[in-house]
Amino acid sequence: MSESESFIQEVSEEVRRDRLFGLFRKYSWIGIAIVVLLVGGAAYNEWSKAQARKTAQAHGDAILAALEANDSAARQTALQGITDAGRTQAMVNLLTAAAALESDDRADAVAALGAIADDPDQPAIYRDLARLKQIIITAGDTPPADRIAALQPLTSPGAAFRVLAEEQIALAEIEKGDTDAALTRLRALMDDTETTAGLRRRVSQLIVALGAEIAPA
Repeated sequence: MSESESFIQEVSEEVRRDRLFGLFRKYSWIGIAIVVLLVGGAAYNEWSKAQARKTAQAHGDAILAALEANDSAARQTALQGITDAGRTQAMVNLLTAAAALESDDRADAVAALGAIADDPDQPAIYRDLARLKQIIITAGDTPPADRIAALQPLTSPGAAFRVLAEEQIALAEIEKGDTDAALTRLRALMDDTETTAGLRRRVSQLIVALGAEIAPA
């Protein structure tokens, strides 16, 4: 390689280094920003998890403290003070409803259950349980046809409380005077594989009370 070619190569390498350093100085903030974002994001994520654990623990402590109250009215008041508990709120409201019923405060029990049943953010199993309990509590004030209509969505295949809803529909049909429909439903419950021993016993007693046989002749 001649001296002129060597000189040109050295100059070219120097120019490339200058350009590289220039680009680094111009865009180095992007790399720094990415590092800051990654580190900051990880720190925020850990902080968020710690806050969630702290909040969950606080709600758990509040629930336990409420349940340790000596009487149902005190438990009800303490439970009603627990708010913004996320998905735990469903459990809080179910406990509130139970305490309210013990205190003969049916209105508050119905309101606590309605807050769960009407909240789409709560798991379906809690919503269905709250709706079923609400219908049972208000049975004396609700026409049987309205109860049947409200219970129908709970009888869909795979629903957690399907057989209990079927039992309540049968009771409403009896109240309506539709004994044949009630007996058909009750006998179907007797053969249902999801029917528990306790429910099967209640159903058989109800069939006998209606003056019918457990199985049709």
